[in-house]
Amino acid sequence: MASTPTAAQVLGRIILVTGKEEFLSERTVAGVRTAVKTFDTEAEIADSEASDVTLASLGEMAAPSLFSSTRCVIVRGLEGLPDDCHDGILSYGAAPAEDIALVLVHGGGPRGSGLLTKLRKLASVTEVKSQEIKASDLTSFVSAEVAGHGAKIAGDAAAFLVTAVGGDLRSLAAAAHQLTNDFPGEQLTVDKVQRYFGGRAEAKSFAVADAAFAGRKAQALEALRWAMDGGTASVLVTSAMAGSARSIARFLGAPNGQREGDLARDLGVPPWKVRQVRDQSRAWTPDGISAAVRAVAVADADIKGQAHDAAYTLERLVLTVADLRSKR
Repeated sequence: MASTPTAAQVLGRIILVTGKEEFLSERTVAGVRTAVKTFDTEAEIADSEASDVTLASLGEMAAPSLFSSTRCVIVRGLEGLPDDCHDGILSYGAAPAEDIALVLVHGGGPRGSGLLTKLRKLASVTEVKSQEIKASDLTSFVSAEVAGHGAKIAGDAAAFLVTAVGGDLRSLAAAAHQLTNDFPGEQLTVDKVQRYFGGRAEAKSFAVADAAFAGRKAQALEALRWAMDGGTASVLVTSAMAGSARSIARFLGAPNGQREGDLARDLGVPPWKVRQVRDQSRAWTPDGISAAVRAVAVADADIKGQAHDAAYTLERLVLTVADLRSKR
């Protein structure tokens, strides 16, 4: 079901929202509510917790209203619905009221699974799953969000946004909306994303690591100074460096001919990142990347051991990594 369905898709039906991803569940609920209100601006909205539902309130659900015949009834936490109300919900589902959209939200987990199984068998039920999104799928989520606003985003720009904003879907969706609003009709590139989110500490660390493992010393040092001047914690830089080193090491140890999707899963990165790691790995030998891993570990230990000059430690790390790359 689309995020904003039509009234015909929800009235006279039960929308069963299942899964642990709260943001996606709430988006589905909001879409149903909007569809009902668009159809009838006077429609009533009833929102309650399943644990508060009684047999009496179930009976009232389909009863005529003095104000409007159109209603959107939202019942959250379906896993907490009292057992004596299960039959009532199923009976309603067998013959739902034509002018009511009933939204049942289940937060995931085994509790209430028996009721879910029975609901899924009803012809009046449309299930919308809100499954948790893996870290490797976050760039695809960003691309879909941008596409939903009628725009496009480059793969590296989507990845940069994820690095800068983090894995919170609500924040990523808001960022995608802001960018498409401010660059209407334009493809979103890394440069455009950096204008708004390049100041995030994680994004700065990401830029340092990428430049260092690509052997671009001057660019890596410039990015490092920019990061340090902006207050980026030293451990974030070593963490980003360690992540890049691990990805290259895993890629070098992967079987030849492995498919990109399988590599992405093994490396724990999105598919576009596999291409970047592949490009970087061409200039690395197993011995070289092993030395880089050790150098990162030493720098990380020095910094966590309260090194007198963290900036010097990180500069030395960047130069060491860039030099190791060039040794074939």
